[in-house]
Parts: sequence; C-alpha cells; structure tokens
Amino acid sequence: MGLALAAASSAQAGGVGARIGTTGLGADVAWSLAPTVAARVGYSGGKVDHDVSTDITYHGKLNLSNLNAMLDFSPLGPFRITGGFIFNDNKFDVHTDQVNGSSISGTVKPSNSAAPYLGIGYGNVAGAGVNFYADLGVMYQGSPKATLTANCGAGVSASQCSAAQSQAASQQAQLEDKLKNAKYYPVLNIGVTIGF
Repeated sequence: MGLALAAASSAQAGGVGARIGTTGLGADVAWSLAPTVAARVGYSGGKVDHDVSTDITYHGKLNLSNLNAMLDFSPLGPFRITGGFIFNDNKFDVHTDQVNGSSISGTVKPSNSAAPYLGIGYGNVAGAGVNFYADLGVMYQGSPKATLTANCGAGVSASQCSAAQSQAASQQAQLEDKLKNAKYYPVLNIGVTIGF
C-alpha cells in the first residue's frame, strides 16, 4: 500500500525550469509519467550574430526559435537519456557588403521543421525542490536550404544587375555546402528547476 502511494505521488510530480544554451534562452515544464520517466515541453529562442564566408563574406544573424517535446528516462538517479522532437523555426539571415552598387541578401533555413533529438542529461525538471539540470545532445535539422537575392542600386546597369543575380543564384549552393554541418545542430543547455 505504501509503495503504491509513493508511486502515485511520483507520477504526479512536476516542475518548471529556466535554461540557456545553444538553442537560446528558454524554459521548460515537466511532469512525471512513471518513477523513471518524465515528459517535458519547453521553448527557447534568441539571436546570435555570426559571419560566414564562401568566396565572399556574409554578415549573418542566427534567429533561434525552438519548441521541444521530450521524454526523459532516468534509470540512474539524476543521470538520464532524453529523446523527442524540437519543432524549430530557426533561420540564418545573411547579407553582403555592397560592391559596385549591388549586394546579396537572403535566408538559410533547415529542411526539417520537426527535428529529431537524442541526448543525455543530468537533473530532472520534474524533481522536487530547487535543482540544477543540463542537456547535451544533437538535433537533426536536415540539410540547409538557402534563398538568396541580388539587390541592385539605382545606378546599376541592367547587365551589372543580371550578373549580380547570376552570382546570387550560384552562391546558394556554395552557402548550403558551407553550412552543411549545421544539419546536426549541437544542443548544450544548462538551467535551474523548481519542482513540486
């Protein structure tokens, strides 16, 4: 009888957490499904400036927007295995400096808006009291897809603008290749939880 009550109490445990890391600044809500299994949902976002170069240099801003749905399996106390999906609207906005009155701008997005996630972690958001928690894993966003446009100034001739547009089209593949490793996006988050 006592064990059954303890299990029922554990199954109803919950908590909230605040975290920061490679997916941005965010928060989680979690609740226990079984003594070693908890469900967790959360959101994180933010902006990071980052330049990248092919044969030309792009000034970029990474805009992060991630909604996660996870299951935490904790067979060894605070150490756990976590799996689930991160529903993302991440994008990398880029632009070049103006050269001869023209520039290139555009956006790079991952091909998977629902990215599978697998990782390990320490601490449980659904644990009682105030605790530390951390996640280390990878989400598979899929191959990056670039959309670039040539921006032609008022003094640019039709032939120069056409050449800039051709360059923008050829740069799409180069930029995708440069960012190809981003399909495996590293997730490292640390935070603090309050459980009840």
